[in-house]
Amino acid sequence: MGRINELFHQLGFEVDPQLFQLALTHRSYSYEHGGIPHNERLEFLGDAVLGIAVTDYLYRAFPDFPEGKLAKLRAAVVNAHALADVARDLGLGQEIRLGKGELGTGGSDKASILADALEAVLGAVMISEGRDAADRLVHHLFDPLVDEAAASGSAGDWKTILQEWCASNEMDPPRYDVTESGPDHAKHFMAVTVIGDWHSALGEGSSKKQAEQGAAEAAFTELSARYGTPDA
Repeated sequence: MGRINELFHQLGFEVDPQLFQLALTHRSYSYEHGGIPHNERLEFLGDAVLGIAVTDYLYRAFPDFPEGKLAKLRAAVVNAHALADVARDLGLGQEIRLGKGELGTGGSDKASILADALEAVLGAVMISEGRDAADRLVHHLFDPLVDEAAASGSAGDWKTILQEWCASNEMDPPRYDVTESGPDHAKHFMAVTVIGDWHSALGEGSSKKQAEQGAAEAAFTELSARYGTPDA
């Protein structure tokens, strides 16, 4: 019995074996086996399950934190790198069904594949055992990571968070167009985030750094609302 199945047993539920297998079927395996179903639909569902469960925990556990700090903490643990680390701890890599090409290039340890598989497993738990079971699994796996990030102050800065989000979603890295105005003793800076052909998210401040951080926060808020939190 794999570690993930042992965890299911520990938490008091069993996932439908066919759904579990589907959650661990990568599209590369599907393409090599006649186009059988793969895990991307379950991943879509699991991403939503993960986001709401982590957000709910943040809201309840840190009642004095402002929205910006809560968003930073969420971004620190809901991203491809963090999800991949959790998946490695669960030994998911050995259980993912991959095509020969992905196997040959180390796909079983690729962060994106591991993160997607973990989200698909959450989706499978949701379908098989219901919302309560899915929430229990998320809280078991991610609440300690949230607490650790909050205690250590390792949530990171907005520019780093946005850069990691772009990398996870296979977007161009962000850059910042900064303009300044005002006399030397009272400079005012304005920054615009540029990601590929996308220009938006204005930030302002009394320093270039402050303006860029504001622009990065605004960009992350807008893009994650449109495409989802750091996608795995």
